[in-house]
Amino acid sequence: MNCCSCWGCENCRTIFKGSNRKNLSPYAIRQAQEPAPTTYTENTMLQELRVNNLALIDRLDLDFSETNTGLIAFTGETGAGKSIILQAVHLLTGGRASASWVRNDCEQAVIEARFGINGQEEIQRLLQEHGLENEDDDEGCILRRIVSSKGRSRIFINDRLATTRLAHTLAENLVNIASQHDQQLLLKSNNHIDFLDSYSELWEQRNQYRQVYSRWQKLARQLREVQEQEQDKEQRRDFLSFQRNEIQEVAPLPNEDEQLIKERDVLKSSTTLAELVGKSHFHLQDKVTPLLTEVRKSMEHAAALDPALQEVSRQSSSVFFEVEDLEGNLRNYLDSIPSDQGRVDQIAARLAQLRQLQRKYGTTLEEVLEFADQVTKELNSLDHLDEHIAALAKELDQVETELRQKAEALSAERFQGAERLAKAMQAELDSLSFRQALFEVSIQTKDFGSKRTNQTSSAFSATGADTVTFLFSANPGEPPKPLTEVVSGGELSRLMLAMKCLLARRDKVDTVIFDEIDAGIGGEAAEAVARKIDELASHHQVFCITHLPQIAAYADAHFLVGKQVDTNRTFTTIRSLNHEERINELARMLGGDHPSEQTLIFARELVEGRAEVQ
Repeated sequence: MNCCSCWGCENCRTIFKGSNRKNLSPYAIRQAQEPAPTTYTENTMLQELRVNNLALIDRLDLDFSETNTGLIAFTGETGAGKSIILQAVHLLTGGRASASWVRNDCEQAVIEARFGINGQEEIQRLLQEHGLENEDDDEGCILRRIVSSKGRSRIFINDRLATTRLAHTLAENLVNIASQHDQQLLLKSNNHIDFLDSYSELWEQRNQYRQVYSRWQKLARQLREVQEQEQDKEQRRDFLSFQRNEIQEVAPLPNEDEQLIKERDVLKSSTTLAELVGKSHFHLQDKVTPLLTEVRKSMEHAAALDPALQEVSRQSSSVFFEVEDLEGNLRNYLDSIPSDQGRVDQIAARLAQLRQLQRKYGTTLEEVLEFADQVTKELNSLDHLDEHIAALAKELDQVETELRQKAEALSAERFQGAERLAKAMQAELDSLSFRQALFEVSIQTKDFGSKRTNQTSSAFSATGADTVTFLFSANPGEPPKPLTEVVSGGELSRLMLAMKCLLARRDKVDTVIFDEIDAGIGGEAAEAVARKIDELASHHQVFCITHLPQIAAYADAHFLVGKQVDTNRTFTTIRSLNHEERINELARMLGGDHPSEQTLIFARELVEGRAEVQ
């Protein structure tokens, strides 16, 4: 058995499985030294997908549980609706929903998927933390998204309402989507550090650094603010003292303004009040009280003659005493009515003082008093500002020392990871018909010095002190240049595929979706990409939306996406292809809607040849 230059081919894989290392290619030996990928099982994958009323899809039920391993291909004419599959998964993973995705004349779209999570401890822990375990099936996780035609959206995890953020966090451990949008991430150099840290498995270390960085930022900001206070301390002290003295001179009391307003209103109405209350008091004293006295005496005499009138007698006595109390209250109120009209002017002057404070220091007197307390506290802090600055500077130095240590450790790990990534990417590119291409990882580390300076502050960032840039050259003799400057569309597709394959060996996600990652490639490169995707499918569940027959030929399950018109309505249909239908579909992909006999023969050779190797 001859060995080719790529471990992704079936010959190399067969040899490797037989442990016949002396026959392995140099590339295969390098790959053998890479960390082994997560063991693939049928329980850790997308098992079912159901879609109702999404775009052109009326109803769709896909069952992948019979496809225990490998590559699942979706093919079809351009515009048939293959992207709808990706959109369905995107919605399940917490993506932005839009009413425009709901099928016309339908109230809502429903997307539902079941993922196996057997052995996925991190996912099970996340579900338990939020009370979202699947009580009926502890080995499965069901995601459901409902989008209404009015734009509202709800997402459910195991039939319990959840947030899109939680769904996104969960989906990061369930499925990895590689689309043409992801390829654009490679064209932005500020994303290169994320790729390197993912490959080098540095995210936990990077998060630890970031926590210290956040503390350092907060302390540095506090120190700057206090130092600015120090520069203007005397001016600030004079200003605060003026504010405190102004409030203390007025000496407001809580709710004083409300009490003064009540008193003022009474003073303004004192004449009218005296007239009304005086008249009432006169009638009670001179007219009502004498009459009630006669009534009470008469009823007491009558009750002595007839005991049946005892209750009436008591009522007359009660009325008499109540009127007597009322007369006394009115007399006391008349005595309390203020007669000093000069007090009105005093109240007006006092209210003017209080309102002046309220305009400057708070809408209520309570707020004015609270402001005075804050001023007093700040004045006290100004007296101890030097001590506060020294304490902050000391703490900042300590945190910065820790930050520098973590940044240095992170940089050291990145330099080692960059070397491994460059070698691994070079090997991957060799297998993707980039045998003379060069890939390098450049790391520029800012000098943050030995002690804190302004230069130190600019050296640190949320990701460390490093700037990572991928360098690439596709042509012999040309030095590697920043990837963003030299890569073409077809080259970018293969670079992204190589990167995804490397990262897939390290992550815990068993399901990978490629959305036309083969765009812009053909010929030998297309065959190499097909082999690489098939290699990834040996240890991952891979969904591939593709236009390349070379990739579709490797599929373990092949679905055809098409459109049909029924009663003036367009429907997207998706159906699984049998052996002969696969051959016809590959022939269409190779030669158009009317393939020749030779094209059909070639398509059959592709399908059956792959089947024999697999």
